[in-house]
Amino acid sequence: MEDLAIGALTQALNGLALRQRYIAADTANIETPGYLAHRIDFESSLAAAVQEGDPAAAATSVQTSLEPTRVNGNNVNLDEETTNNIETVLRYQFATQAMNQQFQGVRAAMKVS
Repeated sequence: MEDLAIGALTQALNGLALRQRYIAADTANIETPGYLAHRIDFESSLAAAVQEGDPAAAATSVQTSLEPTRVNGNNVNLDEETTNNIETVLRYQFATQAMNQQFQGVRAAMKVS
């Protein structure tokens, strides 16, 4: 069970880190004509992979946002990117704490043996 949890948390951290990189890129290109924002999805695939017992099988998809564009062809919305960034940071912190708890359990088990 711990291997499944650690695997799932590892995949979640990887997906969240990728989302963070795209949020940063989108925000940096807010004034770039023709630039389209990105949306990262890994949660649904990760949930299915965990159900099957193999979190490593989870896939991350990067899709171009279909939100309407401004006159310059750019569709980056600073409010949305800021909200996504805050949510992503909080989820990353939560996953990191959960990973630390998993490792504390492993360390405690190693001391008992």
